[in-house]
Amino acid sequence: MQPLPENPADPSAKPPFHGWRMVAIALFTDFISVGFFFYSYGIFFLALSKEFGGSHLDVSLGFMISNVSGALMAPFLGRALDRYPTRWIMLLGATVLALGYGLLSTISALWQFYLILATCNAFGGAAMGGQASSKLVAAWFIRKRGLALGIATMGISASGLVMPTLSAWLIDHIGWRGGYLVYCTVALLCVTPVVALLVRSNPEELGQRPDGATDAQHRAFLGGAEAEWSTAAILRSSNFWFIALTFALLVGVFQAILIHMVPQLTSQGLSTTQAAMILSVSAGIGVIGKVVFGWLTDHNEPKFAVWLCIITQLLGAILLMLCSSYLWLLLGGALFGFGMGGVVPLQSSTTGQIFGRLSFGRVSGLIRPAMIPLQMCAVPLAGWIYDQTGSYRISYLIMILALLIAAITIALVKVPAREPDVAAAIE
Repeated sequence: MQPLPENPADPSAKPPFHGWRMVAIALFTDFISVGFFFYSYGIFFLALSKEFGGSHLDVSLGFMISNVSGALMAPFLGRALDRYPTRWIMLLGATVLALGYGLLSTISALWQFYLILATCNAFGGAAMGGQASSKLVAAWFIRKRGLALGIATMGISASGLVMPTLSAWLIDHIGWRGGYLVYCTVALLCVTPVVALLVRSNPEELGQRPDGATDAQHRAFLGGAEAEWSTAAILRSSNFWFIALTFALLVGVFQAILIHMVPQLTSQGLSTTQAAMILSVSAGIGVIGKVVFGWLTDHNEPKFAVWLCIITQLLGAILLMLCSSYLWLLLGGALFGFGMGGVVPLQSSTTGQIFGRLSFGRVSGLIRPAMIPLQMCAVPLAGWIYDQTGSYRISYLIMILALLIAAITIALVKVPAREPDVAAAIE
């Protein structure tokens, strides 16, 4: 890496730091990629099942297929993100995602729905948001990475606050095909110009350093050259596998609960509107959780924040499982949402603190397929158990056990106080 020119002596001449602009863009792309798929999935599938047929297990299968496909693509996408400009990849992702939603508006059978999810939507969502947006933020921040990731991933929870109601409104007024055409138009005409004009892969492109630091501050913080990990070194690291296991369990739990929350609550006697409100509250409180847990990881070892994240999810899941009162269910949804909000920024900030920003894309790409064997079971298992028993009680007991196991595995992660020394990281 070439040294940057010295900063001007006059502080007023120093150009503004563009990292927070990248955070805002990541928030926007996460809102689109997650909101249009995850938080709209159950509502669109209800409309699809009325036309094509479908059980609770069928709902889960589409989600599982998309997850597995995305996991298989993730290592290649991760390496591309470390090698090529993030802007190019995000532009490609937005275009492919728009194509996917355009195609979804034309389907005539559920197998076509699954096929498009497994290709266009799985790749487009990760390349525009998710994997790409996390890489973008991690490249621009080190000391404030947790807070930056927490703010960026607020887009995920904000989409949960807005999209269930909005997607239901779209289906009621223009049908599910029209809804998918709206999603196509937004991805193509709103996301691509923002990415093309504003995204920069790293601060060095603009003559800056992460966090807006000077060269001297940057060198002092790192204490040496930034590390770049080889694939073999990553896979040999016990930290990699403990992180993968911990967050596979956490992601599997929150996906299963969120995807099945509306069907579960309506099966307990709540109206669809009441159930959707609890889902929206859960997602909305998750916005606060992302910032709180992101800030905590900048000031403490990430494992302490993960334990707090697990405790609040446990309390929320227990209330959702045992209570019948609407107010107690609202409280359960809020507690679960607060803890759930921390999962994505905690995974990214923990990964970044251990493996550094230069290999962030590669590590995040490798970690997704490592997580998927456990993660992909959660949503379809909950659907299958309901189909067999008519209840989600056993599913909740399994998810509570998974949260307890995650609390143990995160304790085994050894987090360094700063980015790893280059000598220990390079093969």
